[in-house]
Amino acid sequence: MFRGPAYALALLLWGGAAPACTVDPASLTVYPESVTVATEGSGPVTRAWYDDPVTRYRHFVLGRAHEPATLWVNAPGNQGLCGHALTLEAPYVFEDIAPHLADLDGDGTNEVIVVRSHEGQGAQLAVYRWTGETLRLAATTPHIGRPNRWLALIGAADLDGDGAVEIAYIDRPHLARTLRVWRYRESRLTEVAAATGLTNHRIGERHISSGLRDCGPGPAIVTANADWTRLLATTLSDGTLTARDLGPWSDAALTDALACR
Repeated sequence: MFRGPAYALALLLWGGAAPACTVDPASLTVYPESVTVATEGSGPVTRAWYDDPVTRYRHFVLGRAHEPATLWVNAPGNQGLCGHALTLEAPYVFEDIAPHLADLDGDGTNEVIVVRSHEGQGAQLAVYRWTGETLRLAATTPHIGRPNRWLALIGAADLDGDGAVEIAYIDRPHLARTLRVWRYRESRLTEVAAATGLTNHRIGERHISSGLRDCGPGPAIVTANADWTRLLATTLSDGTLTARDLGPWSDAALTDALACR
């Protein structure tokens, strides 16, 4: 769902025909799940979206028979659906709800955070940066190590107040149910903490049930517990993740928690 207002990461246009300046997103009907949600970003990259659905990776974890192969960003000087495209060759696909934007290194330009999957090694987190001319792969986590093994991204923020941005995701939300936090610094990703017993996705759902919030004392990662009975807020301090129970799990409770209600 990515509904944390303070740390909402950009998501735009899922599926449909190839982007072009003359295409109105509302006119796309081939993939009825297509939706346009614009979120402000910083620098020249303020919008990103996936396209070019392919069927070579048959995992179906997000309830679709296809995954996108192309990542688009609104390169400087382009308007509307025009932009710069990066297409993955086999055996990779993007296996994600939407691309996510965050200025990870503080240079004023958003990086693009994605989940991409390899047909033999499963999912990994990947960060692309805009060089001024193209999207370049800046950093990745290791692949999970087996096909049809996935991770569900939560968000990015300076979670422990050290000045560096961390990225949080759930590793194998249907199996391992492990929250992992990686720090991005100098174009490298380093794992800084992990905690088991947390999840944010059920097989076949087309949304991620988690987010980041800051209700005063600092950022917190909001997820379900492993059996979807409790809503938890987890904070990072001195390399340790600490979970606090927010009450019974429900979609409404998640929405309220992310809005600090």
